Amino acid sequence: MTDENDHDPMLVYVTTPDHAVAKRIAAALIEHHEAACVNIVAGMESVYRWQGQVETDQECLLLIKTRRERLNDIDARLDTLHPDDVPERIAVPIVDGATAYMQWLHEQAAA
Repeated sequence: MTDENDHDPMLVYVTTPDHAVAKRIAAALIEHHEAACVNIVAGMESVYRWQGQVETDQECLLLIKTRRERLNDIDARLDTLHPDDVPERIAVPIVDGATAYMQWLHEQAAA
């Protein structure tokens, strides 16, 4: 059974340890229509606590434009392609966008 919100546009944030991993994930998401567009933002520095230690790493940020119904597919793709034990994946609703862009996003990320 589908939910009326399944088609809602989403912006998904995923961090990766390097550009090669970012490109591999982005290409797979586009190839499988799990995302309409993925921006790779390189040169990001992350500070976080992991296993009781404060860590600082250079990372890439993926900005993934998709639909809510594709989130499980994105998680499955991260399970196979992301090297981290606990990959960061945060999704937020897109509440507004240019009409033509939002239509394109909807078509490109169709399940």
